[in-house]
Amino acid sequence: MSEEHRTRVLCLGNDLVADDAVGYEAADELRRRLPGVDVVESSTSGLYLLDEVVGVDRLVVVDAVATGRADPGTVHVFREGDLEVVHGGSQHYVGLFETLELVRALGLEGPDEVVLVCVEVADTLTIGGEITPPVRAALPRLVDVAAAEAGASIRG
Repeated sequence: MSEEHRTRVLCLGNDLVADDAVGYEAADELRRRLPGVDVVESSTSGLYLLDEVVGVDRLVVVDAVATGRADPGTVHVFREGDLEVVHGGSQHYVGLFETLELVRALGLEGPDEVVLVCVEVADTLTIGGEITPPVRAALPRLVDVAAAEAGASIRG
């Protein structure tokens, strides 16, 4: 990543698991539409994300979420301060926010701003399953919002 370009779009997910693959599909589309933006995808979690969050000023995370409070396909935007971190409660044991706290505690160069652009999902259990229709239909909006949050102009 060049010195002048310090925003990263980090698309999380698992391309083998139904709706959890939406982050990977968003990454592909974001790369096509925003060639100058640093877009990476990852199926890792916790401390494995250190390489993805160090060395950037701004981090836009694209991910699947199951809040149970919205219909599948609903796109949410959260700022880091909007969410309460429950330590040790992550299904990954060490989650994204714990990793960011560690980056800051160690004095590493990490993002000053973290924005999460998430889509409400229906199925995160079916291995080899397809992305469900409402989540697939939300993919263009997810990409639009992520691109806008990355601060880049959208090219059709």
